[in-house]
Amino acid sequence: MTTRLEALPGSRLKWAVADGWTITRRDLVHWANHPVQLIVGLLFPIMILLMFGYLFGGAMKVPGGGDYREFLVPGVLALSMMFGIEATFTAVSTDVSRGVTDRFRSMPMAGSAVVVGRCVADMINAALTLAALVLAGLAMGWGWHRGIGPAFAAFGLLLLLRLAMLWVGIHLGLVLRSPESVMALQILVWPVGFLSNVFAPPETMPGWLGTVVEWNPMSATVTAIRELFGNPGWGGDSWMAQHSLLMAVVWPVLMVALFFPLSVRRYRRLSR
Repeated sequence: MTTRLEALPGSRLKWAVADGWTITRRDLVHWANHPVQLIVGLLFPIMILLMFGYLFGGAMKVPGGGDYREFLVPGVLALSMMFGIEATFTAVSTDVSRGVTDRFRSMPMAGSAVVVGRCVADMINAALTLAALVLAGLAMGWGWHRGIGPAFAAFGLLLLLRLAMLWVGIHLGLVLRSPESVMALQILVWPVGFLSNVFAPPETMPGWLGTVVEWNPMSATVTAIRELFGNPGWGGDSWMAQHSLLMAVVWPVLMVALFFPLSVRRYRRLSR
């Protein structure tokens, strides 16, 4: 009798999809059994949005005019996609440190199932986060002004950024392996997140700092989605400012191209 590992390519693909979905369902069941963790994860970016929108918004001026809250919401949407790396890292490193990943590897299942299942679960979480933030933004008076097509394109860019951060998180979780290392990750992620055009335009910053901010991959996504949503932002004459939509695709694709194979290779070497 032919085993799953000896199956034809079409059958192997079918089993790989089924195994990946099994791992995804495991994470979904975990959320259902521990809803507080999911709820806190959804409320945290909303808290940032409300804090900056209402506590500091009155003192902020958008170059060229416009409502600061409309300037802010796209930035926080992108920031939440980047901060998702912490949840990915924690989940992967926890499974590795507790031996769960090794048990999965000992089972007759597709080698891609664990990382693909993690990817699908985290993308579902990202979609929920975006939905919660959009509702909060709409309640604050934010909206998109260039039609539903550009708005969907903006949400696509946000999910693409989350996909890139996801594979970075998977790789770091497999390398560091310790959930306690999330503190070290936060020391790196938070400055990168705030060293962007999420809360303030680069043109208001010192020249060298504004250049660094413009070349932050997240800044490209933020600039592009502000344009797609029709929200106030900054134009600028720099190359990055003029090609933000292109770079909002290029940066995440480059990160996925780098960290996806690194994650797969690291996963295969876990037991060595």
